[in-house]
Amino acid sequence: MSLTNAQYDAIQRDYDARQLRNRRLMESRRAEVFRCCPAYEEASNAVASLSVAYGKRLLNGDEQAMSAYREELAALAVKKTALLTQAGFPADYLEPVYDCPKCRDTGYVDGQRCCCFSQQITRMLYTQSNLQELLSTENFSALSYEYYKDNDLDNFRKAVESSLSFIKNFQTEYRNLLFYGEVGTGKTFLSNCIACEMLNQGYSVIYFSASGLFNLLSRYSFDTGNKEMLYKTYEDLYNCDLVIIDDLGTELSNSFTNSQFFSFLNERQLRKKSILISTNLSLEEIKARYSDRIFSRLTSNFTFRKLSGPDIRACKNI
Repeated sequence: MSLTNAQYDAIQRDYDARQLRNRRLMESRRAEVFRCCPAYEEASNAVASLSVAYGKRLLNGDEQAMSAYREELAALAVKKTALLTQAGFPADYLEPVYDCPKCRDTGYVDGQRCCCFSQQITRMLYTQSNLQELLSTENFSALSYEYYKDNDLDNFRKAVESSLSFIKNFQTEYRNLLFYGEVGTGKTFLSNCIACEMLNQGYSVIYFSASGLFNLLSRYSFDTGNKEMLYKTYEDLYNCDLVIIDDLGTELSNSFTNSQFFSFLNERQLRKKSILISTNLSLEEIKARYSDRIFSRLTSNFTFRKLSGPDIRACKNI
């Protein structure tokens, strides 16, 4: 699941291309305005002349120069906006253009990765695992209650309601979800629905099979040769908005993996970063397979939703 240096470089090149494209767009717009409205060009040139004139006054000790400069600059700004709109252009036509206003197309905000950069990484990870194609068919628009009846239908409705509430309140409430139940009852489908919606809303989401997650944690602990590359993925694991773990219980379980799993749960909780887990294990099997402190952490910090009914994949193939 980790990105190579070449892949990180590709993302950075994309940001460079964004900046160049938007810079050319601004130059084109400025030339267009100057051509259609010569008075706007004159006002723009006046700003430069103003800076030089008042700069000299400041150097000569004029204490009133700065306030006077600001007043004239503000008046010129009003004049330029009026000229722009009178010429038929939007008032913000010459404002800087960014694909992501938050980071101004640099990929970073205050030295930290912007959510758009994390999203780029996520898309690349999904492309690697072919999950992006899967989400084109497994999303809420494909949701159906056709295969559920009676108590199974009630369970599925509750799981859907919890999923929608999880998404709706994601930004304001820290929550975790755990879907459990028999094979083929819709746990992975609902997880994918949530992943699709979260990605569409601009959140960073990383998907792991249980074996893939524990393999990463193990490699980070023992693979010293790729420490730097693994560290980037390791940080993504703890800083992304949502981690989805599919098929918990299919991994090789021992004291080491249990310890790593507890550390993972604890670190994500400390950072108030959400987790979504699906498993075919029953609550009794989860308790028996994992340590008491892991089970306690799950029951105290996760909303549990049981899914039951027939194996839908088998029903569709009949």
